[in-house]
Amino acid sequence: MKQNQNIWYLFVSILICFFLYCCKSKDYITYYHKINEIDSIYRIAKQQEKATHLYRKLFRKYRPLNQERTEEYETYIRISDKLGKNFGGKRSLYRLVPLIAPYWRYKKADSKFISLYKKYGIDSLSIEQKVAEWEKKLDKKLIDSFVVAIARDKYGGRLNDSDRVENDLKNAELLKWTFEHYGYPSMQKIGLYHKDTFIPMGVIILHMADYDQHHPYFKAKILEYVKSGECPPRDYAAMVDRNNLHHKIPYTYGVYQGYRNITDSAKVNRNRKSIGLPSLNYRNKLAKDLSDSLKTK
Repeated sequence: MKQNQNIWYLFVSILICFFLYCCKSKDYITYYHKINEIDSIYRIAKQQEKATHLYRKLFRKYRPLNQERTEEYETYIRISDKLGKNFGGKRSLYRLVPLIAPYWRYKKADSKFISLYKKYGIDSLSIEQKVAEWEKKLDKKLIDSFVVAIARDKYGGRLNDSDRVENDLKNAELLKWTFEHYGYPSMQKIGLYHKDTFIPMGVIILHMADYDQHHPYFKAKILEYVKSGECPPRDYAAMVDRNNLHHKIPYTYGVYQGYRNITDSAKVNRNRKSIGLPSLNYRNKLAKDLSDSLKTK
């Protein structure tokens, strides 16, 4: 009887440990590193088959993000389809929809994207329906709050706005309240547009760098959301570098064009790696690829 109890306790302990392991939040810094590594294999070494294998392995462990510029999950699907590799078919294509949904107004004009879905029996109307389902799940209260916040921010004409400081401080309090009650207001919570209102969260975050009384809090707190995969590393890095600029100290991450405020590129690259950003040289490669792709559209 006692032996059976011991076996039962051991089984329960193993089950609890397994549950805790599965529920443990992933560190997306590692994900970003892997994506940068795989993307370089795909773009520079042109080893597409190896890239698909590594993507598949990574996406079994991490929820894909499909970041701007790398678009890793879509890239994985595209090159797998090109090579005739099994990427999950309709299931994976539908999994991609919420990731591109914030950009749907642009994506639906991408004939190559629509053709890929049609190849697997999914027409544009079906994609539109899935995007609409995604929109219904967005948090309406948060959307309303950040539509007001972006209007207060007036990112298109801030220089001569006498109310700028007061409005930014209101936005700082809104962000703190949101972090406490909802977590990070990512695109998967509020989207990128509400009707015709553009809601770029990175802009509101960027302007938190202008206030030293709030910057230490946001520098520490938003880093948590970079690690959880909710805040893009570049948005965080831009905020930190902007504060550096105010204090006339070298950039930490070298986000801004020209890099005039970089004194030690090796140190900057180490800092970039610590939050999952690619090196300065590879960042330039990504930017050039994006520019070239836009010219061909």
